[in-house]
Amino acid sequence: MEVPAISNNFNLSNGDLDPSDTPPTMSIDKLFPALLECFGIILCGYIAGRANIITSTQAKGLGNFVSKFALPALLFKNMVLLDFGNVIWPFLWSILIAKVSVFFIVCVITLLVASPDTRFSKAGLFSIFATQSNDFALGYPIVEALYKNTHPEYLQYIYLVAPVSLMLLNPIGFAFCEIQKWRDQRDRQQSKLQIVGVVILQVLKNPMVFMVVIGIIFHFILDQKIPAFMEQFVDGLANSFGGAALFYLGLSMVGQLGKLTRSTVVALILLITAKLLVMPLICRETVELLDADNTSSSLEHSSLSNYAFLYGVFPSAPSVAIYAAHYNMELQVVTSGMVISTFLSAPIMYVSAWLLTIPWMDPKPLMDSLQNVSFNVSIISLVALAWTVTVMFLSKKFKRLPHMFTVNLFLAQILACVSMIMWNFVVRQDRFIGHVLTFTLLYGSLYSTYVWPGLIALSLVLMKRGGELKVAPGFLVIAGWGVPALVAAVLLVTGERMPDTIDSAFFYGRPQIICTSVVLAFSIVLGGCSLVGLRRGTWDSMYHVLERDSMLGTIEDLRLPTDPDTQTIPDIRDMFEPFFFFYGCPSILGKCDNPCFNLSPLRVPGRLYLELQFFCAVVNYGQGFISFGLFGLDKHLIILPFKKKISCLWHRRKPEEQPQLVVSDDIMMTCTQFIRYHKEQCVRDIVQQKRCGERTVADTFLGSELVEWLLQVGLSQDRGEALLYGIRLLQGGVLQHITQEYSFKDGNLHYWFGQGGFTSRPSL
Repeated sequence: MEVPAISNNFNLSNGDLDPSDTPPTMSIDKLFPALLECFGIILCGYIAGRANIITSTQAKGLGNFVSKFALPALLFKNMVLLDFGNVIWPFLWSILIAKVSVFFIVCVITLLVASPDTRFSKAGLFSIFATQSNDFALGYPIVEALYKNTHPEYLQYIYLVAPVSLMLLNPIGFAFCEIQKWRDQRDRQQSKLQIVGVVILQVLKNPMVFMVVIGIIFHFILDQKIPAFMEQFVDGLANSFGGAALFYLGLSMVGQLGKLTRSTVVALILLITAKLLVMPLICRETVELLDADNTSSSLEHSSLSNYAFLYGVFPSAPSVAIYAAHYNMELQVVTSGMVISTFLSAPIMYVSAWLLTIPWMDPKPLMDSLQNVSFNVSIISLVALAWTVTVMFLSKKFKRLPHMFTVNLFLAQILACVSMIMWNFVVRQDRFIGHVLTFTLLYGSLYSTYVWPGLIALSLVLMKRGGELKVAPGFLVIAGWGVPALVAAVLLVTGERMPDTIDSAFFYGRPQIICTSVVLAFSIVLGGCSLVGLRRGTWDSMYHVLERDSMLGTIEDLRLPTDPDTQTIPDIRDMFEPFFFFYGCPSILGKCDNPCFNLSPLRVPGRLYLELQFFCAVVNYGQGFISFGLFGLDKHLIILPFKKKISCLWHRRKPEEQPQLVVSDDIMMTCTQFIRYHKEQCVRDIVQQKRCGERTVADTFLGSELVEWLLQVGLSQDRGEALLYGIRLLQGGVLQHITQEYSFKDGNLHYWFGQGGFTSRPSL
């Protein structure tokens, strides 16, 4: 069978190898049942925790069993039985180098960007988050489903990589956390040598590390065989790990997303990008580079590199949240990131594995599909952008800086979507002038969407405290539109059109890819440096004042309904940063994985690259969805009026009316007992006056403070019961959120005590 010629933008061939004779390197038939099994058990655990069938105290006991008994037994068993003769050591070193690289990349970026007050704790925990995968509970069943019949030896790499990561990388993260703890102490009695000793002791006390060392020792003593008298005991503990660990993972997800605040969203986006996008790509590239000369065939080399990519997609382990809780640092970001990365990893793994099992793909229908995806996404994104621009004009934000520049970004996104819709019709016609004009408009506007986030970040740096810009706004407007137009013009003059292609991303071949990468890199460097300047420059003092005034609460939470025009620079910065990371990082990674830049002779490009191409198409032409999410749902213009309207329709009365609460007998009894015997003491213990800027909010307390108080006085046995107690008090009208936007939560939300105006539910 002769392989047909393929253009270089979708080069999916493997030399002269006949695709029909190529045996599959993985079996996808069992992947969906394995995913359903894993995430079904996780969902059961989540439901049990959400319904309070299992309280937080009981969940903690299950977590201790999983981490201190079941998992160490599993590691011991597999270390004893491991066959080191089948290990491809260059592959193992490649994965370890990839993990070390990602660890230090995240660590350095965090140290540069984070606030000086918390930089060390964030650097340690975020680096561990990006590199410690959920290998055993979630990763092992996936690998077993894919490779048990074709490459069963791949399963043992999980037991080799994970312990080395625990013993090599985690101690570095722990050291950063210990340094942060030492810096937070006023007396600082500990010496640096004591900090090193604490870290080493903590690693040695870890039961997983201990059992790995013991397992390796007994591997040689027992000659790869567990004695018969202890085999069933070890098997019983090891076999209990799978379901219990997944169930505990679901329990640990309860209530985590509710702790997110706007200030933590950016860090969350970065961490998830590093874990689910950067990590798998670096794993695959290191295997491509370091293992090229050590495998017997190109097919086996390709299988290992694909396995490395799938391994990198495994989400973060729940133990990272345990570390964050132990140090009481960055718990909200780590726990929320664990939840989101777990559920995002499932579709990424399934789509990647599905593409990798396809033996041959005709490039023409693939290019048609890519074009159709871009066309459909552009239409929907155009509608979202029209809504967003309308909201910006109705709220009159477009008159203020930097929203004036944000509107320019929206206009560039609109032009990109319109151009892609036009391109879908023009490219199929043999009209050179139409191709050139549409391409110029398309990539001039698309490059402008890359440049504007960096310029908006620069404008925030250049803005004075009064909101004035140190340079004329016209200079930034000219740069935002002029630089992309200039690059597009240079591309038209110097580039050479690729024949037989309808893909706009490769219309001018390699020069176009270079231009796109340069523009993206420029925007990322400009935006990144500007963000570092924002956090480390003169604005830091203002952020510290706002954080101090909020008294551990979110600024948005304490702010009572005011004029929507009074928006601070931190609010604008927090809304801008997701733009920068969503637009820049995924697109530049997709371009860097282009086969045109790859010089490896054994590489089999195409399938994972194709996945990135579809991903980049959605990111490029679906920017309107991000704009809509950040700016299209204006709180004062859309959300609050909508909530009031729904409330009026639900209660069928005017919003001014205050309905008398009708509650059940048990809620009434709880509220009556609390008011009669405990409220006065509770007010003295936890109620304080909180400040937010110049506004004073009197007699408030945090939800977490009430939970702690209920535990101290013995009204609740654990935090789950205390949360239910607080919900009953809120349902009975004894307490309420200061803006009445939230139910009672164990977090940094502010509440005050009401009058408790309730009546009992009439008996039936």
